[in-house]
Amino acid sequence: MPKIDLAKLKVYRSRTFRLLPARPVTSPEQALNYVNERGFIYFWPISGVDLPSLWNAVAGNRPVADEHDDPGHITWGWKDNSLDKKQWYYAKILRRKATFISLIIAPYFYALSDNYGSPEEDHIIAYEEGRLTMAAKQVYDALLEKGSMNTIDLRKESRLQNAKESEFNRALEDLQKDFKILPVGIAEAGAWRYSYRYELTARHFPDLLEQARPIGEAEARRRLVELYLRSVGAAQMRDLVKLFGWPVELVRRTVDKLLQGGDLVEAEHPKNVGVWLALKELIK
Repeated sequence: MPKIDLAKLKVYRSRTFRLLPARPVTSPEQALNYVNERGFIYFWPISGVDLPSLWNAVAGNRPVADEHDDPGHITWGWKDNSLDKKQWYYAKILRRKATFISLIIAPYFYALSDNYGSPEEDHIIAYEEGRLTMAAKQVYDALLEKGSMNTIDLRKESRLQNAKESEFNRALEDLQKDFKILPVGIAEAGAWRYSYRYELTARHFPDLLEQARPIGEAEARRRLVELYLRSVGAAQMRDLVKLFGWPVELVRRTVDKLLQGGDLVEAEHPKNVGVWLALKELIK
């Protein structure tokens, strides 16, 4: 079995993660270009997950700073100011963490969601089948009836004032993860005078359903796995399962199709055990 060239892999990731000193992201326009270039990235780097992030692309290969005046936190303003501009898809998606997705790639994610074409009914079916909690259904119903609102008002309109904070937050995450709602702005509400304003995905991006309709699930998985491996260069099957949350068998089928294409190969890692999936160009 061929081996991964670690020197090539390091150089490759330095480029795709934008860690080279000469290639940092320095403006909102460059941030948008970077998201479009990679297809999808995290907002912050996530421990235990290899995926480019806006923080690292701006601040370099270092942990997220605790100090609010750290120059790297300019990313926070870029993100907040972009929420109503429909320039990318931003929500808690991959592993329920803040994710930027190119609008070109968003339909591939949407094609794998539990949305079948009726924003007024899909959440009811999901609830009746046990795929959505009562709290999540109430949040969705409130947005469906009342329109976009901040989290303070949304909790009240969802009749979840007495629910645990964790239950309400979990409902928001469940709905975001399945492309049912997303943050679309910032409101001066709550104790910190800072609150996300949420809206139904189907209302904020009304064309997304039709864009996703012709994309089959197998095609969507292949596209997303291909983009992921184009970002990280090499990974194991378990990394794909961990990131996307798909069943192992579906990941295996997806990988097999990509291996047949020839650009992706199974390889050994010089320092880590197990079979790896690597771009052909990164093999010794």
